[in-house]
Amino acid sequence: MKLKKQVTVCGGAIFCVAVFSLYLMLDKVQHDPARRQNSGGNFPRSQISVLQNRIEQLEQLLEENHQIISHIKDSVLELTDTGAVSPSGHLPFRSSNGSWVLPFDGRAAFLSIKPQDCQFAQGRRSSPAELQMLDVYSLLSFDNVDGGVWKQGFEITYDPNEWDDEPLQVFVVPHSHNDPGWVKTFDKYYYDQTQHIFNNMVVKLTEDPRRKFIWSEISFFVKWWENADIHKQEAMRKLILGGQLEMVTGGWVMTDEANSHYFAMIDQLIEGHQWLERTLGVIPRSGWAVDPFGHSATMPYLLKKANITSMLIQRVHYSIKKHFSSTRSLEFMWRQSWAPDSSTDIFCHMMPFYSYDVPHTCGPDPKICCQFDFKRLPGSRVNCPWKVPPRAVVDANVAERAALLLDQYRKKSKLFRTKVLLVPLGDDFRYDKALEWDQQYQNYQRLFDYMNARSEMHVQAQFGTLSDYFNAVYKANDVAPGTRPPDHPVLSGDFFAYADREDHYWSGYYTSRPFYKNLDRVLESHLRGAEILYSLAVAHARHGGMEGRYPTTDYALLTDARPGTAKEVVVIDYGSRMLRALVGLKRVIINAAHFLIMKNKDVYRFYQTEPFLETDDKRPTQDSLPQRTLIELDPNSPRYLVVFNPVEQDRLCLVTALVNTARIRLLTEDGQTLPVQLSAQWSSAVQMSPEVYQASFMARLPALGLALFHLYDSTDSPMTLRSDTLLRLPTHSQTVHGLDPLPLRTVTSDSQPFYIHSQALTLGFSGTTGLLEVRIMRVQFQFVTYGTRPSKDKSGAYLFLPDGKAKPYRQKDQPVVPHTERCSLNRIHLLPLCIRTCVCVCVCVHGFTCGSESSRTWTPWWADKDLFATERCWKW
Repeated sequence: MKLKKQVTVCGGAIFCVAVFSLYLMLDKVQHDPARRQNSGGNFPRSQISVLQNRIEQLEQLLEENHQIISHIKDSVLELTDTGAVSPSGHLPFRSSNGSWVLPFDGRAAFLSIKPQDCQFAQGRRSSPAELQMLDVYSLLSFDNVDGGVWKQGFEITYDPNEWDDEPLQVFVVPHSHNDPGWVKTFDKYYYDQTQHIFNNMVVKLTEDPRRKFIWSEISFFVKWWENADIHKQEAMRKLILGGQLEMVTGGWVMTDEANSHYFAMIDQLIEGHQWLERTLGVIPRSGWAVDPFGHSATMPYLLKKANITSMLIQRVHYSIKKHFSSTRSLEFMWRQSWAPDSSTDIFCHMMPFYSYDVPHTCGPDPKICCQFDFKRLPGSRVNCPWKVPPRAVVDANVAERAALLLDQYRKKSKLFRTKVLLVPLGDDFRYDKALEWDQQYQNYQRLFDYMNARSEMHVQAQFGTLSDYFNAVYKANDVAPGTRPPDHPVLSGDFFAYADREDHYWSGYYTSRPFYKNLDRVLESHLRGAEILYSLAVAHARHGGMEGRYPTTDYALLTDARPGTAKEVVVIDYGSRMLRALVGLKRVIINAAHFLIMKNKDVYRFYQTEPFLETDDKRPTQDSLPQRTLIELDPNSPRYLVVFNPVEQDRLCLVTALVNTARIRLLTEDGQTLPVQLSAQWSSAVQMSPEVYQASFMARLPALGLALFHLYDSTDSPMTLRSDTLLRLPTHSQTVHGLDPLPLRTVTSDSQPFYIHSQALTLGFSGTTGLLEVRIMRVQFQFVTYGTRPSKDKSGAYLFLPDGKAKPYRQKDQPVVPHTERCSLNRIHLLPLCIRTCVCVCVCVHGFTCGSESSRTWTPWWADKDLFATERCWKW
């Protein structure tokens, strides 16, 4: 009743304003001296006509005011009928065209950008990068000329007297790269090989303090540490604190830098660094990335933020390596392209040759370098492909062996600007046998002792860690660690796409295993949400003295996977690990949300076996699509829907839930009724489900907050809308079964397109291809196919090797019409372009054209499932 009175007063005020405006305009016309030029006081015909026109305009304004007042009255009556009260005036209301409109309340749906926020991009940079990768790519011909013994490079010569005044410093860095799952699963790798590497490490490094080693994959190290006895742990701690063993990068894994979200890159870095500092008191100082398939500019930025001063990269296009080698630019300060100064700079070393294995690390000639991989001694299970095996170093051949190896060292050093040389010594899963430790360390130590004892060789060679090398470079240039050495270039950009030889571009892994790439993103988003809610819940629990009643030890761990290039059994293992982690994260989210939404937290009880809330979807197996949770409504009591906003700003978003009835009423936490659109849930291509409906509504969610809604099974509400469904059938033979109370219309394609029109654009489906067409906005959709070249090297999980340019996809004897398309026109026009399309398409797939510009390469979002599955459709 109070609301009706307020509306009456408001309408009366509007009417009074309109009448008063009319009076003032008439008064102005009557008293205007310019209009009284006739001495008799009569108006000329032209002025009478003008007055008549203005009176008609005023009448029209009065009519519009009357319509506005009627509209307000109708809206208020609807709100009154539903029991809703809107003291703030920000509830949706029905417009004159039947759509629902959400009033503007002054709050932006997105963060606005202030001019001062972008001043760093507009100002001049104090020291711009000399090497911009976009410019470098434009300079190269990518011709792959045969360079001799260094196939992808050039011949290297030197003056033997170059090191007379300053001897060459050589740091040989033993290492073993251990993939946490590739050909074998993580556990099988650990039990078959990795645990033996650590066990031998403790023994063999202790035998001689001159021996050094580096390790990067903390996930394996943690597993060994947790299974090792106290004596092994203390021996390992002594090696690390004594500098014989260095933890490089310190990440949980050696992360992929192309497909991984930066949240995941940060998470795995934090996980490893926190464990190292908490357990060993160690903070990594150098980065080591020999196996990511290309290198992103994001990683040096994150490493810099993690207080790492130097880094190494390996997998860079061979033409880039050749160019940087010829200009002695393999070591540079890597700067972010947006940085106005040197605040983001990190010193980076690029390995110059083909691989990180022993044949491609000592120098430019792999035939010679392979002779100094002493695991390949005759009788071993591995040998040198160049048919010249290694020879054990003895007194009779040490002079010849040392001279041959030093020649490679000197040639490699000519590619750098200092007389300090890094020589990695290792490969995948190396040093798992005690024999290999003896073979490598004993033979190299004999060579080092011989070189160092002869001043005429002008070399100082030793085992070292990665930081030993970088510290020597800084010392040789007389600069502090992490500071730019004189004459070293500054670079900005990234190193994608990677090719190791010929036209073998490693871009196949961008899209391989897309289902698991999607699962990884889902897992990462749940991890972020769980971190936020768990932190808030723990803070509330501690503040209220409820640590003993809230599960403050509840925790779930993320397992990272390779970029879709593992064997099938490993992929299944990855999927199972991710599913277990996802289930654990959902448990954390449920417990935290339950605790936070309770007003009286004293009555909170932790239910481990029967949680108070359920998540909106479930995955029964690691390779299945998520199944939406059905909310079964009760006419006697409400069901609660809790929506979480994990971002740091308010959001206006569309929320969709599955319910079991078309009689639905939705209320906010304070009892205000919200408009809901009901849409069909399709059990097949032509059958609506009689038991499941989609309920969609708009909601404003607080930043990093929870919103609570009440769902009722009640009589029809004026704020409940039924979506109009238009079903397009490819043939006349199919029959369609609609379902009350949802309107359903059908149309047969007959190879003719049909369109849905809105104020902003026109949507339609092509009668020949079945693809969605968007008009007015000049967006095109097209499917193309690539063939496979007939040679032995084919496209796969790693490589993209097509047989030529892309060809338009056409089915041979009939039009390409996909599964039955459905499209629901969303009548809740709460946001621009609120049209929901139910055909799964991918905008700007590789090789597509959007408008008049060539598209960029994007990963198609669909998985190994039905391309046109309705459950996978985007909502625009």
